Amino acid sequence: MTTLTLYAESAPSQALLRTRDGAAITQHLNQLGVRFERWPIRPLPEGADAATVLATYAPEVRQLQQERGYLSVDVAGITPDHPERAAMRQKFIEEHTHADDEVRFFVQGQGAFYLHLGDRVHQVVCEAGDLISVPAGTRHWFDMGPSPRFTAIRLFRSPDGWVGHFTGDPLSAAVPRLEADGEVPAHAA
Repeated sequence: MTTLTLYAESAPSQALLRTRDGAAITQHLNQLGVRFERWPIRPLPEGADAATVLATYAPEVRQLQQERGYLSVDVAGITPDHPERAAMRQKFIEEHTHADDEVRFFVQGQGAFYLHLGDRVHQVVCEAGDLISVPAGTRHWFDMGPSPRFTAIRLFRSPDGWVGHFTGDPLSAAVPRLEADGEVPAHAA
């Protein structure tokens, strides 16, 4: 279930707030300049390839491209049996920024974006149907969990795609990460 949890830099293992209220999550993130919205979920065949996923959501993707000037689109996904899952998790779980927006629409599964804004970390556990657009230059990281399962459409302005600039801030290691069940540990709430 889509969840927003806030943490303070000064006490990163203690949740200040947790909500699963979709309207509250959307309002909170939009006020921070982070686009967040829910799109309808459409049925896809098991193991649908990238072309099928993109064709299924072509109207929404086209609208985003027209609105924001995104030039390239792809589909990323991972399953719990992927041999490189631990290395992939490690790559994205360190705080970084991008010169481009980081736009993801979750078609299946889930993952958590952590937005480091001011002295707060805003953890957004996204699920199928969630669109999130993290503005260029925002310090953030992504956790797919130890048993990742998601498919997401990604949009970019740059033809280079995902290029991260790592900050070296150790905060990302101090904030609770996703567990195998996609939840944050109970002691963090």
